[in-house]
Amino acid sequence: MKKIFVLDTNVLLHDPQAIFAFDDNEVVIPAVVLEEIDSKKRLADEIGRNARSVSRLLDGMREDGHLHEGIPLRGGGVLRVELNHRSFVRVQEMFGEMSNDNRILAVALNYYLEEQEKTEPRDVVLVSKDVLVRIKADVLGLDAQDYLSDRIVQHSEVYGGYVTLFVHPSVIDEFYTYRFLAVKALQLTTKLHPNEFIILRDEMGTSKSALLKVSQDGARLEPLYLSNDPVWGITARNAQQRMALELLLNDDIPLVTLTGKAGTGKTLLALAAGLSKVEDEHKYKKLLIARPVVPMGKDIGYLPGEKEEKLRPWMQPIYDNLEYLFDTKKSGDIDKILMGLGSIQVEALTYIRGRSIPGQFIIIDEAQNLSRHEVKTIVSRVGEGSKIVLMGDPEQIDHPYLDAVSNGLTHIVERFKQESSSGHMTLEKGERSKLAQLAADLL
Repeated sequence: MKKIFVLDTNVLLHDPQAIFAFDDNEVVIPAVVLEEIDSKKRLADEIGRNARSVSRLLDGMREDGHLHEGIPLRGGGVLRVELNHRSFVRVQEMFGEMSNDNRILAVALNYYLEEQEKTEPRDVVLVSKDVLVRIKADVLGLDAQDYLSDRIVQHSEVYGGYVTLFVHPSVIDEFYTYRFLAVKALQLTTKLHPNEFIILRDEMGTSKSALLKVSQDGARLEPLYLSNDPVWGITARNAQQRMALELLLNDDIPLVTLTGKAGTGKTLLALAAGLSKVEDEHKYKKLLIARPVVPMGKDIGYLPGEKEEKLRPWMQPIYDNLEYLFDTKKSGDIDKILMGLGSIQVEALTYIRGRSIPGQFIIIDEAQNLSRHEVKTIVSRVGEGSKIVLMGDPEQIDHPYLDAVSNGLTHIVERFKQESSSGHMTLEKGERSKLAQLAADLL
């Protein structure tokens, strides 16, 4: 039986196409949602862009009829802007204040009560990305769900970039003899992806093992090309870091994604690889480092000074790693070094739209705070001969409408895992300090 889905404002601000994600069911947008969208449309960020997209979309649909009477959707459903279900009495008994969230809850509750009076009542579902709204709905006896249509994969199934296989010791011996293995010969039940790493371990329990990488055509398992020599003074401390460096230093892989908890070495490894490629090998003309300007906690507001001075607090984590790599002793030395080199540029992502970036090694830090649209905008800026590295921790998101699965970093990891031009690695072991690792695990 068809259902009625009542959409919260945050669903449309997260995905303007959400109204088409409910098949042949009825989609209801409370009038207060339009008011909230109108208040956001002048913002210059992603939320403002989505608010304007929703406004244009609804305006275009007016050609098919009156929104309050119902507009047919391409999936067979109906879209309705609700004006009449605004009785607040029952919700007010529970929560008192006439806030916008409670007005949306009132619409859903009144729909539910009306359906219960029918001989064949339809299910009424409130869809919201706000956890507290879903909790309030549950208190009222309403069915409430998160918006899941934009999730490309379940959290437990996110691609990790490597897999451990337990095989007969003769298979490991064969690899060391011939320096490759055919994927078909392993008769695996799981599919391997191009540039995915394989750790072979002896199923008999001995210490015999091997570290391999799937070839770009996906047909062979090959040895890692790089030894564990230092890269710009940095040596891999665990297997995942070594795999990450293999991807970062491979010029045939223009897109690399790195995920992991704080202190696993994502930024340091990427910067070391970038400096090696730009300053030592001269493979790229410039090292461009950028990160989104999304605060953790309360925003510090407007800052005085020129652009570089305004950006410095946001970019300080990058400078901290650069100071470590260049082994600077005094405050301000890193600025002199960067000014002297001229080939290293640190920027905020605010200024990347509209650019074409050829021949550069590009590092995007804190990419978990980017939406799918923002990631598409960034990667589509990459010009001929450039390499881009996106990294972050999907568990540390400061964006109000993103989570560990719906963010742009996870999205690009899953969408590109089949492509020979990309590689991914999940770093698991913290190497910053024992205290940092304990904090990441226990807190």
